[in-house]
Amino acid sequence: MTSKGVTAVDLSCVRGDRILFKHIDFTLEPGGLLYVLGENGSGKSSLLRLLCGLIKAESGAIHWQGADVKHALEVFQSDLLYMGHLNGLKEDMSPIENLQVNAHLAGDNVNKQAILSALEAIDVKRCDSLPVRVLSQGQKKRVALSRLWLTKRKLWILDEPFAALDSTSVDLLVSRISQHLSNGGMAIVTTHQEVVISAQSTQVLRLSA
Repeated sequence: MTSKGVTAVDLSCVRGDRILFKHIDFTLEPGGLLYVLGENGSGKSSLLRLLCGLIKAESGAIHWQGADVKHALEVFQSDLLYMGHLNGLKEDMSPIENLQVNAHLAGDNVNKQAILSALEAIDVKRCDSLPVRVLSQGQKKRVALSRLWLTKRKLWILDEPFAALDSTSVDLLVSRISQHLSNGGMAIVTTHQEVVISAQSTQVLRLSA
């Protein structure tokens, strides 16, 4: 494997007695975007979790920059940002506190001013000191997504990042992902919404329920 990005080779996933998907192959290089599309229950979220190492594949392999992630999982995960359906926020903590804790757990060096700038970039700075529990679902989603303005990780794996966002926030997020890709990053995105993200190369993977 000589790829500078991520490669999936003949991946399959089984849950219970059901095959969610099989024979999944792709290579995503720097600057590239992969849309994962399909109906509910087709295995989109499972594929993303599998790629992150959160669940095991029934068969197949994942390579990162030419190495099987089974033998370089720590290196792979240090280059990876995964955002699932849940916002991953502590309800009794403020957005600032949540992002500080998240950065600490991830081993990222992020100061308070950078956090405030990230919250401002996605238009939720006015809520920066409020407990998360009083925020709307859209505001909570934007707080969680503000991590994308703080991270320097190369591969973003985003599960329905546009859900619960208004049109202005969707545009801001599209712009941020496009900027990440233009800087040589990579993104794998599931979405039910029609969004156009600028990328050096774009692929579409459709899963069937």
